[in-house]
Amino acid sequence: MIVRRLDLDSVQAFVYIAELGSFTRAAEATRTTQSAISLKLKRLEERLDCRLVDRTPRHVQLSPQGEAFLHHARELLAVHDRAFAVFSKSRKRLTIGISDHVAGPELPALIARMNAQDPQLIIEIRIGSSGDLLQSFDRRELDAVIVRFHVGRSDGEVLAEEQFGWYAAPGWQHRAGAPIPLAMGQRLVNGDR
Repeated sequence: MIVRRLDLDSVQAFVYIAELGSFTRAAEATRTTQSAISLKLKRLEERLDCRLVDRTPRHVQLSPQGEAFLHHARELLAVHDRAFAVFSKSRKRLTIGISDHVAGPELPALIARMNAQDPQLIIEIRIGSSGDLLQSFDRRELDAVIVRFHVGRSDGEVLAEEQFGWYAAPGWQHRAGAPIPLAMGQRLVNGDR
């Protein structure tokens, strides 16, 4: 019987790619290079004998196998962290859910700044839809969430409001009496309790 072992650094790289949607952002979050992240993913895919990520020059998306593996990868890393926590009682964990509408290129730098303030703090970031993250927050699986405002919720704090404007093609003219298509956004709220 052949025993196959997973390299935890490769699994962590995969989780960062999945959550941040970018090899570049995953590299920034791990303070390494994009090529190192690519190599770790390649090794993991070879070990699992399947493609986990489909990518084009502009888009990174999990394959069906990657979607199926993501939950297990997170569990594996969480078990690993708990095993180390037995010997390092002073380490604290902060699990934050961030809406995919809110997460941007500044996220890795923000995490690095938070870690610099308290190197003993283990910061776990989960990216997802506002609705899914709020459900996880309500189940106490997340310590805090940064999501778009949800109607009917009043337990958060407004962090920022988005600016909107009216935009049209240069030659566009509104026909009197015709409805105007409208795209709307929502306020960002912090669900930290």
